[in-house]
Amino acid sequence: MAYLPQNQVNFQNSAPVPQNTYEAQNALVPQNKAPSSLRRDNYRKPPYQQLGRDGRRQLSTLTSDDSGLITQVMDTDRSHDRPYDATPVSLKHILQAVDVIFSRVTKPDVHANLLVPGSAVVPTGAHTEALEHHEKALLASLSSLHDNYEIPVSLFNAISCEIFCKWMSGEDANKTTMDILHIVQNYDWDEKVVLALGAFSVKDGEFWLVAQLYNTNVLAKAVGTLRQLPEILERTNTVLKSKFDAYNNLVNTVFKVTKCIVQLQEVRRDPHLTPELESTTSSTAHIPTAVYWTIRSIVIAASQLLGITGMGPDHVTEAWELSSLSHKLENIHSHLQETLNRLYDIIQRKKDDEALAAIAYILETPHIDNTKTLRVLFYKDDQPALYDGYNKRRVDVDVLKRKVVILFLSDLNVAQENEYMIADQMYSEKRQFPTRPESQYEIVWVPIEDNWTEAKYQQFETLRNGMEWYSVYHPSVVSPTVIRYIRKQDKWNFVKKPLLVVMDPQGKIVHTNAVHMMCVFGSAAYPFTNNREKLLWEEEKWRIELLADSLDQNLVTWIHEGKYICLYGGEDITWIREFTRAAKSVALEAGIQLELLYVGKSKAKEQKLKSIMRMIEEEKLSHVLHWNLIWFFWIRLESMWQSKGQQLKNELLSSSQLSTTDSFSLRNDPVLKGIISLLSFGSTERGWAVIGTGSADMSKANGEHMLRSLKEYSAWELKRRELGFTPALNDYLAGVYKSAPHHCTSLMLPATGLMPETVACAECGRLMERYTMFRCCTD
Repeated sequence: MAYLPQNQVNFQNSAPVPQNTYEAQNALVPQNKAPSSLRRDNYRKPPYQQLGRDGRRQLSTLTSDDSGLITQVMDTDRSHDRPYDATPVSLKHILQAVDVIFSRVTKPDVHANLLVPGSAVVPTGAHTEALEHHEKALLASLSSLHDNYEIPVSLFNAISCEIFCKWMSGEDANKTTMDILHIVQNYDWDEKVVLALGAFSVKDGEFWLVAQLYNTNVLAKAVGTLRQLPEILERTNTVLKSKFDAYNNLVNTVFKVTKCIVQLQEVRRDPHLTPELESTTSSTAHIPTAVYWTIRSIVIAASQLLGITGMGPDHVTEAWELSSLSHKLENIHSHLQETLNRLYDIIQRKKDDEALAAIAYILETPHIDNTKTLRVLFYKDDQPALYDGYNKRRVDVDVLKRKVVILFLSDLNVAQENEYMIADQMYSEKRQFPTRPESQYEIVWVPIEDNWTEAKYQQFETLRNGMEWYSVYHPSVVSPTVIRYIRKQDKWNFVKKPLLVVMDPQGKIVHTNAVHMMCVFGSAAYPFTNNREKLLWEEEKWRIELLADSLDQNLVTWIHEGKYICLYGGEDITWIREFTRAAKSVALEAGIQLELLYVGKSKAKEQKLKSIMRMIEEEKLSHVLHWNLIWFFWIRLESMWQSKGQQLKNELLSSSQLSTTDSFSLRNDPVLKGIISLLSFGSTERGWAVIGTGSADMSKANGEHMLRSLKEYSAWELKRRELGFTPALNDYLAGVYKSAPHHCTSLMLPATGLMPETVACAECGRLMERYTMFRCCTD
């Protein structure tokens, strides 16, 4: 808001001090310039104003400690004793009107004695359109005000009298401010300052209304002439410009602080802001001080306007003094805004927590169907929230009604993830056999990113269009609160690794990551619930069928024929040659049918492993699992670790037997111990082997021990005839372990998912040392 400096008016021609509101209003009008020695002789300098060296009036600021002053200010407050018949105050409407008044006189300019708001030149062409747009916006703002809200005119008049009348009688600004606080003592702090600002804005607006209409309205011209408006406009950009700039800045700052006080009081009434939460911000400490200095600044601003338009330059406060007061208000505003931001954060966190709790309740409670749950997860302006990748069209969540829904959560780097390949394989099987009971589910891809950019949106659309399952139509259909739930550690705990969260037909979440049970059991895992996973593991035992499943058609045939199967691995080609020859020789001597299958090692380098596979095939040492299936074998083994381990952990948690430092892997579970053994074998380059038939027990050992036991077959041949091949081999391996001088076993596990505090060694049972390894391999 910019205000134009006025022409100097001689003090000797000023009117006597007005005794009522009507006279105070007319004191804004410059008086006749005819000399009057009587008026000069009768005038007395105001007793409470200080004079500078140049004889001008100076602003009397309280630069001492405000703590004493604040006590007096607090004593004026009687808002808790507010009478029932007190005039109600509509802060919103008063502030809106004040805003319009101040906006209408923003950046005025003068051309040929015409006051033009909002432009540096006479508006023509585009400038005229901009001005018309500005006017329409202001009219729309005024039109939005309710016609029937009550205006506290009597309070405005009383405050105006305090501001203008007492100032001219020489009363100190502090005394005037305290008197105004007594007038509004029955109102809240935000109402006090808004009432004072409203009273000031009326007087301010009256003057500028006449100035702006002076050349276009006869009535305004008549009033302006009596106020000597043309003479005021003559000195627009001369000696008083700096003072008006300072005045202008002060009024803007007053309005800014007032709005902040109102916002702060409004926020403090928010039901989400409990007294305990509010006490952490000291939100009430600065408000009385801010109200006092804001009203005091209004008094000083009014005196500046009155001095220029009616009293003369001797009654104009120096620009640096107004600037000093503006600086103080800016500091107050900074403190208030900081407090307001903290309260907003507290309230927003409280609202977010409530929204999170509401979402959690809906997601974790069964309903008639899953529609309500899906609409909580995916919603955007009543538009269809999903995209059908198979039919390439936008669809509503109703297409998933009463179906098992798998929510595939990932970032945009999903295409190379193991979870994506597992889900894709499962979904392809579903498409191939759509009528099977275990095919009655759908997958919805939900991308999660920290910061979405235009490039990421394009990447999302490319990925979405290449998928056959459902996906969100746009990332924005998933609200920030839902994302927070998804990331929450005690909920779905999404970090970066993809998750497959399962929702049953009633909309209840029945598994927070079914990818491991899907990898281990395939379509047999349907409907992918925690209970189904538990039942599947209860039916399993440590056997070749669990390890081999249907990885290779040869395995299915060998199991059906009752043959012994040996799965072996490692990257030591010398050991592989020795072991395969020894195994074939023992099988021949023992009269058993033995099939050997090479399965490589975990996280092997492709070039090196393929070289070994080629040598095995060329030398016809054994069968070799296809490269892609070798990858899947070890991924599936890791999934067994995650799935079985989580089941054991859940059992221990339900029985309150698991402490934070206990390790569920220490339980004597043969399946988990077998899984750990193979993962340990696959973590090194050394050879290893497991031997068994179908559903019978297996023998497992590292390459050194297994090769030694086979070479010493004659030592346990009699035991083999008595117990059988596998039991006799296990008995002999136990002795080999005891006689071995030492061993060094390692276990590499992915850092995501299940990670126990301790793990027992697969060979000796002792607790293994724990290390952290970072690995980058582009092979």
